[in-house]
Formats: sequence, structure tokens, C-alpha cells
Amino acid sequence: MSSPHSRLLLRVLIVVGLVTCIVAFFATGLHRALTLETLKNSQHYLAQLRHDSPWMLTAGFFAVYVVVTGLSVPGATILTLAAGAVFGVVAGTLIVSFASTLGALVAMLVARYVLRDTIQSRFASRLKAINEGVERDGAAYLFGLRLLPVFPFFVINLVMGLTNLPARTYYWVSQLGMLPATILYVNAGTQLAGIQSLSEVYSPTLLISFSLLALFPLIARFVVRRLAPRKAYKPWHKPKKFDCNLIVIGGGSGGLVSAYIAATVKARVTLIESHKMGGDCLNYGCVPSKTLIQAAKTAHQINRAAATGLLSEPAATVSFKAVMQRVQQAVARIAPHDSPERYNALGVDVIDGYARLQDPWTVSITLPDGATRNLTARSIIIATGAEPVVPSISGIEDSGFVTSDTVWARFSELDAPPPHLIVLGGGPIGCELAQAFARLGSQVTQIEAGHRLLSREDAEVAALVQASLETDGVDIRTDTKAVECLHDHSGKYLLIQRRDGQIERVPFDQLLCAVGRKARLTGYGLEELGIETNGTVQVNQYLETRYPNIYAVGDVAGPYQFTHMAAHQAWYACVNALFGGFKRYPVDYRIVPWATFVDPEVARLGLNEQEAADKGISVEVTRYKLDELDRAITDDTALGFVKVLTVPGKDRILGVTIVGAQAAELMAEFVLAMKHGLGLNKILGTIHIYPTMAEANKFVAGEWKRQHAPLRILAIMKRYHDWRRR
Repeated sequence: MSSPHSRLLLRVLIVVGLVTCIVAFFATGLHRALTLETLKNSQHYLAQLRHDSPWMLTAGFFAVYVVVTGLSVPGATILTLAAGAVFGVVAGTLIVSFASTLGALVAMLVARYVLRDTIQSRFASRLKAINEGVERDGAAYLFGLRLLPVFPFFVINLVMGLTNLPARTYYWVSQLGMLPATILYVNAGTQLAGIQSLSEVYSPTLLISFSLLALFPLIARFVVRRLAPRKAYKPWHKPKKFDCNLIVIGGGSGGLVSAYIAATVKARVTLIESHKMGGDCLNYGCVPSKTLIQAAKTAHQINRAAATGLLSEPAATVSFKAVMQRVQQAVARIAPHDSPERYNALGVDVIDGYARLQDPWTVSITLPDGATRNLTARSIIIATGAEPVVPSISGIEDSGFVTSDTVWARFSELDAPPPHLIVLGGGPIGCELAQAFARLGSQVTQIEAGHRLLSREDAEVAALVQASLETDGVDIRTDTKAVECLHDHSGKYLLIQRRDGQIERVPFDQLLCAVGRKARLTGYGLEELGIETNGTVQVNQYLETRYPNIYAVGDVAGPYQFTHMAAHQAWYACVNALFGGFKRYPVDYRIVPWATFVDPEVARLGLNEQEAADKGISVEVTRYKLDELDRAITDDTALGFVKVLTVPGKDRILGVTIVGAQAAELMAEFVLAMKHGLGLNKILGTIHIYPTMAEANKFVAGEWKRQHAPLRILAIMKRYHDWRRR
């Protein structure tokens, strides 16, 4: 593969060559030869040349046409008329059709090679929606543009070269789309003597006809999208009336928000939950884990009290049973926010039961007493969430393992934390729980098959987190595979295989599986209805399944497994379900923040350096270390940094990574900035209270400003001030 320098040199040579050819075209007066008057005067000569040397004239004409269109210089219209005058309608159309398409392809490929990478890297976030649209509907849009002669073809060549439309698609769509105008001009050329100006070729009626023709592919696509669901609905009988406007399956974040919105706009909505209201986040995820993390953090602070000048016992005394009781108390205190009583009072019909789709409008509900009940709804939202993945390890079923769901009930029975806990998984959940239990007194061994922890974060972030966990006593084994669980008279063991192939036996009292979560897909009737699943329920940009009245949100739909994303998707799904007949809204994934609540916390938004490199996006990186922040120093939380990725030379934010105390809270300012297109200059110009951790956001903006100081202007200002002192 050629080096970046050689590719840059080749691009420069191509640009120089193009500019040279274009300058020569005008400098030699060739542009004056491609006029209607010159064509008329040369008509007899060209006819004689065709009679004497038909193949030479054809080849020469074809080559000139390709060069003119490839260079995007004026003259293609005159050449098309000439084709009609010299070769006739049939032969002229064939020559022009292939020559013009080939020249357009050359122009497009040149623009793509010279400009696309630069444009895409500098404006990646803004072009994302355009790229997705071209990938989805590019052929139809190009066909429409080609049919409209009011759009200069050379502009189309340039613009489409900046997209990812395949060259093959570009060629055949261009040839087909330009054919009507080609025929028109070639046919006009056969009557060259009667044409006094190029404007005579088109009449207003003809332009309107072409415009309507250009809209045809888009109209056809719209009709196809409208008719396509009929095939899916064909086997089913639609009810004449419905019991509900909306049925929501699942009482987690996505389901609760969907039901809340529907009730707010006075729709009749039924929410069906088979287990606990509040879903995974309340009962097994965010709420209990963050309560445990806070207890572990408090114990850690007590153990480090001497660092702040306080005298304390050698170590904090942990009542593990009390800690686990505190976890359950936090869940119980928040539970009324998500309770059936609250949602019934809001106007939601909450049903305790197991839901299964019978047809696109009917849900069969199995009640706790075994009875069944059928309800119909115009729209249905699937919000069934996700469950922990249990790795396929020999002997794991007999190991007494726990997951991030079952750990709370199982460990609440213990009087003390597990003496030796093995955590499988180096993702956010695994890291959070490994650190928390280590701080509460467990000897923790963390097993990760990959090269490092937190694989989605930058390497420096993962390294900092690993160092922090190791300081807390976590024994981290990366590049290590869990092979088999064993149990004998002396206890339980996990066989692990290191990257070098060596096998080691690690003892444990409890095994915690935190290797990921998978969508709950089975048992809801999705297979019987033919709703496509591939790890998650497959939905379009409006969160619709193959049936436009059935939606999916949250973990079951992906692509993000965050509580706040489920709530975000719920708004779009609910509004589209209730009001989609008037207007539908595509879900917006542009600004998605998340956090890992280890200590120090890790918060992410947009691109990081790892993703930018993988995608070939040019970024400028600005850092601010928290050990320079006054509040971090006073709070003894000076570990971490704020890192902002911007467009090179501009203050527009492409991504932010924060590692440090309160990182998730600090990220809110950047979320607002990116959502509303505010750059680092706006953050720098905003007053931040002193002393606070939030000042780190202002200081990283100031660091960017310092790196972009106008040196020439400052030099002039220095001279001015020097002069003022004289």
C-alpha cells in the first residue's frame, strides 16, 4: 500500500494536471470552437469527414466528448447537438450516451479521489446523515437529478464524488437518467439549421415534464414503502376497532416512558409487565449497583482518612449484610416512582402478566392465575429489555455462579463479602463490581479475554482505570480465557488459560459473570409473526419492525444498552405510534453520552481517539489534567483528565472523554454544547463557579484557545503597547 505522502503527492499531481488542461483549453481558444455558430459553420465539413473517415471521426468525437465532460468544461451541449447533426438520432444517441456517462464517471472518480477523504474527515458528523441517505436512497436521488436538466451535470459529478455511492451504481444510473435529455438534444441537432439559440431546445412545458419525470423514482419509492407492509399484513385479519391506542410490553425504562407519554396525550394505553416494574435498571442494574458503589467508596475514603489529616482506625469495619440491606432499601425507596399504582393514577392500565403477540394488533396476556386475556391495539411497543449472558464454560452450571441480575438476592444472604470473588468480564459492569467488592473486603480476580479492560475506551483511559483497580487490590488478568469450573473436597476452582497457553487454577468462593447482556427475544411471538431478529429486534430509523404498527425500544432494539437511551427511543416510538399518520420522526443517535462508574469515573460523548483513528477522521485533541484543578486538589480527587476532540483548527466539538471524580456530571455541559452546536469558545466565555470540578470544562476550552492564539495579531499588539510606553 502506498504511503500517505505518496498519495498526497499523487493527488497534487492530478490537481495540477487538471488545472493545466483547463487553462490550456481556454488559453488556446478551444472554448470558442464549441459554440452554436461554429457548429453551424462546420456542419458541412463534419458531414464530409464522416463520409470519408467515419470510424476516425467517431473515435475522435467520442474521445473529445469524454475529455470535455471529464474536465467539466463548457461544450457538452454543443457536442450533443453536433452528434445529432453529424451522426443522426440513433448513432448520435449511442455515442453521446456512453461518452457522456464515461466522462461523468471520470469526473466523479477524480473528485472522489482528490477531495472525498478530506471532506469526509473534516465534516464527518454533519455528513453522517447524508451518507446514510445516499446509502439507502442514493440511486433514486441521482436518477432524479439526472432527469432534471436544470441541475448542471458537472456539479452533480462533483457532489456525488464526495459521497460513498458505488461507482458501478453511479455509472448505470447516470446513463439511464441522462438518456431522455440526450435523445432530446441529439434529435434537436438533426434540425440544427433551425436553431438560433440553445434556449429554444427547451420549452416551459418540456421542463415541467422533465421535472415530473424526475420525481417519478421518489414517488415510486414512496408508494413501494407504503405498499410493502401490505405483504406482511396479508396473512392477518385487522380488527375493525381496537381496545387500546397503544399496548406496551415491558415495564422498564423504555416501556414506562412510552406509557407515560401516551397517557399524557390522553391515549388509551395498556402496560404489561410479567415481573417487576422498573425493569433491570431499578431492580438489578443502575440503582443497586450505584448504591453498592457508594458504600464501597465510603469505605475507601475512611481507609484513606489519614491522607486528609484525620485519625482513623486502621481500616473501616464493613457490615456486609447492612450494606446489602441498604441496597434493597434504595431500590424500595425508588420503586414507587415506577409502581403500578402511580401509573394507574396517570391513566395507564397496568396489567401483571406475560404478553405474547398473536397477530400484528392482538396481544395475548397470561395472568398470574393462569387465565388468559386478549387485547387489541392500533400500535404495539416492545420494550422487553435484556438479560445477562452466561458464558459457555465447562462446569459453570454447577459452580453456583451469579450474574449482575442475581448477585443482589444471592449476596444479601451473606454475612460477609465473598472471601475470594472471580469476576468474568472487563467491561463497565465487570469493572464497577470488581472494584466495589474489592473495596468492601473481597479478594477479587478479574478475568478478561481481550487485551485490556474497557475495550471501547481509549487505551490511556483503560490503563488509568486498570491502575486504579489494581491499587484497590483487584488482580486483573487480561488476555486470559476461562476454560473450566472445577469443584473438589478443597473448594471451587476456575481453570484459566493465559495468552502464552499456560493453564492456571484460581480458587474462588463466588463466580460473578459480567461478560455482557443480550436482548430478550424469545417467548413473545416474534418468530411466529416473522419479525426479524439478529441479536436484537431489527427496526428502521423510526423504530418500526416489519409491521409499521409494531415498534421496539431499549435494550431489545439496541444499538445502545443504556437506560437513558431506552427513554430517548421511547419518545420517538410513542410519538410515531400515535401520530405517525401525520408525521414520523427518525430517532436521533447523534449525541449519546454514557459513563462507567468506577473510581475515577469515566464518561464518554461522541468520538474518542480510538474511533477517530479507526474511521480515518482527522481530529485535534486538547487535554486538561485534573491535577491542575484547584477543587480536585482540595478534594484529593486530582486523578484524571478532560479530553476534547475538535475539528482541526476549529472549536467545533466532535467528542469528549472525561476521567475523574464526577465525570458523568461534568459531561452534561458538553452534551448541551454538542446538541446545540456550541463550540469551545462558548464554553470558555461562560462563567463557572469557583472552586468547582466544572471549571475543568472551562479550562480545557482555555487550553484549546491558548493553542490557537493569533500570534501575528499578538505581535502587533505588543508593538502597539511598546509604542504606548514611549
